[in-house]
Amino acid sequence: MEKDLFPYIGKLTLPAITAPVLLDALRKVEKRGANETAHTLRQTAGQVFRYGVQTGRCERSPVTDLHGALKPVVVKHMAAVLEPAKAGELLRAIDGYTGQPMTKAALALSALLFQRPGNIRQMEWAWIDFDTALLTIPSQDMKRRLAQKLNGRPHFVPLAPQAIAILKELQPLTGHGRYVFPSLRTGERAMSDNTINAALRRMGFASDEMSAHGFRAMARTLMIERIPGISADVIEAQLAHGKSGPLGAAYDRAEFMEQRRRMMSDWADYLDKLRMGAEVIQFKKA
Repeated sequence: MEKDLFPYIGKLTLPAITAPVLLDALRKVEKRGANETAHTLRQTAGQVFRYGVQTGRCERSPVTDLHGALKPVVVKHMAAVLEPAKAGELLRAIDGYTGQPMTKAALALSALLFQRPGNIRQMEWAWIDFDTALLTIPSQDMKRRLAQKLNGRPHFVPLAPQAIAILKELQPLTGHGRYVFPSLRTGERAMSDNTINAALRRMGFASDEMSAHGFRAMARTLMIERIPGISADVIEAQLAHGKSGPLGAAYDRAEFMEQRRRMMSDWADYLDKLRMGAEVIQFKKA
């Protein structure tokens, strides 16, 4: 709002902001290729005008007249490794990574925990309980609607022994500060959002092969296809994918914690097998 709307319409009264005036501001955002941002600004402006109508500051909202005026948002799937053999190659590349130890650890935990890249790089030591082997991400740090951020439950991530080992090895390096993965320039900020992707490129994985977000798709796909007995609902709960509909709230309360602990341990063991190239493939008898 401060960057894209206020400079152009911030000083105007609500009645003076017609549909063409608002659209002109949104078109500037579109021209730089930020289509999703343009749609978000349109929705946010709609909230301002609804408040304006409710409080008598304007008679109607011009946002409704802009339905279909903006370019549609094209959903792009994040590049991800989805084949076991390629996943094993990726894990061996992480093991052999010769860059910063913090980056290597972030890569390894991205595979083990398959949380959103922002939650990985912004992880705080205060979130980690070694005694209970649990990572607790506060609600306000999750990708949620504002009301859910304020009133929602934290997201729990059980830590397999492999994840605990990585964190304990990293603790002497960064445990004195706030972030598990602090910025190399200043420890007061978290690791850059491009660090993981840059490391993947350095390891030889092109942008259309693997991305920081791709660890989530890799985990979901391989667990469903390769590890028997894991429920899709348990995986979705660990991915922090909310469930819509009238049962959504009940689902959110069903943490599946015991199942998730077993799943995270099974997943870590499966990654070890892939890393060693030891996944068993059944061949039919001749």
